[in-house]
Amino acid sequence: MATYRRAYVPGGSYFFTVVTYARQPLLADRLNIEALGRAFRRVREERPFVMDAFVLLPDHIHCLWTLPEGDADYSSRWRDIKKYASKEFLFPPGTQNAWQRGFWEHVIRDENDWQRHMDYIHYNPVKHGWTKSPQDWKWSSFHQCVQKGWYESDWGTQQAPNVAEMNWE
Repeated sequence: MATYRRAYVPGGSYFFTVVTYARQPLLADRLNIEALGRAFRRVREERPFVMDAFVLLPDHIHCLWTLPEGDADYSSRWRDIKKYASKEFLFPPGTQNAWQRGFWEHVIRDENDWQRHMDYIHYNPVKHGWTKSPQDWKWSSFHQCVQKGWYESDWGTQQAPNVAEMNWE
């Protein structure tokens, strides 16, 4: 059996997938989304990082972070985000766990890799059938990226971006 080793690149950019326990739709509840937002803000205040992009779906999160120079400790940040959010989450009866163990990470290698992951994040609600276009999904950084000039507002509406071969869930 292979031993999985995480890649740590100080000051690097990373793509993450974090999934709720048993894929419960915990992130469909506005109060849980707000609790998760508070957890992210608290951790970023304690241990800064830049969140370049994100999308929240009912049972998982995708995001792209850049860590400060010399810092590669994303694991403790995720531990704390999960811990702080879980303390406030509203759970369905009989449920006590919020998150699957661990998370999936990918080190961003270059600009092309960064763009592919940005596209994957923003197209994810369409891929899962939650909306017809990225701009219609509220729980995403797509609108901020449009304001920055990174996307046209109708991106992903006319034609699906080339994200089919990417599946990190």
